[in-house]
Amino acid sequence: MDISAGLEPIFRWMHILAGILWIGLLYFFNFVNGPFAGKLDGGTKKIVVPELMPRALFWFRWGAAWTWITGILLLGIVYYMNRAAVDTNMEFSAGSWIMLAVTFLGVFLYDGLFKSGLAKNIKVASTVAFIFLAIVIALFVYLAHFSYRGTLIHTGAMFGSIMAFNVWFRIWPAQQKIILATKEGTAPDAELVKLAGMRSRHNTYLSVPLFWAMIGQHTTFFAGGNMGIASSYYWVVWLVIILVGWHIVFQLYKKAPKVQGF
Repeated sequence: MDISAGLEPIFRWMHILAGILWIGLLYFFNFVNGPFAGKLDGGTKKIVVPELMPRALFWFRWGAAWTWITGILLLGIVYYMNRAAVDTNMEFSAGSWIMLAVTFLGVFLYDGLFKSGLAKNIKVASTVAFIFLAIVIALFVYLAHFSYRGTLIHTGAMFGSIMAFNVWFRIWPAQQKIILATKEGTAPDAELVKLAGMRSRHNTYLSVPLFWAMIGQHTTFFAGGNMGIASSYYWVVWLVIILVGWHIVFQLYKKAPKVQGF
């Protein structure tokens, strides 16, 4: 009896549930609560924030944790035990192991970039981040010899790891101090507010391409052979899809402040 065949749907079920909880709250914070909170006076914030935010952030951070944990478990079953990570007739090579490490250690490169002086200019930092991303994805293909599905899901795993890191080690620690300051009626540290807001926006931008990485692995239309796309260059199309996802989020941010209450 293949136990993994039974565990896979269970982990998928848990992964989707935790992901909905996490990303639903992420979008609430960025597209609803952010514009709304900006209209509250100090006295109202002092009452509302200490009651609302700890509750919301509890589900938010644990949704992130369980989404990441169940995602890792699925990677192990589907992509490593069942060998879906690499191309047909290929085995894990030294390059595969190197890029597997990059998948989960890339978060520290990301964190270092956005703690550096380059982060003062968001356009420059974003451009540098995208160049790094393009190099990593190309190496998934040519060094690790990951399959189409493997390339997409490892990009998604890298994004998800960055997002979970942001929640637990950047957003949550900053928000604890912001909430306490608001409760005491003092102005929160502007740098903490900036940090929490920036990392939350980063997570929002990463989430839409991450969805594609999750669902795109179940189809092959963009893997090459259609619309003149050569199978050896599907990764370039994947980069374009990531940019399209970021543009969608940009448009959502533009719309959010325009939505008004009654």
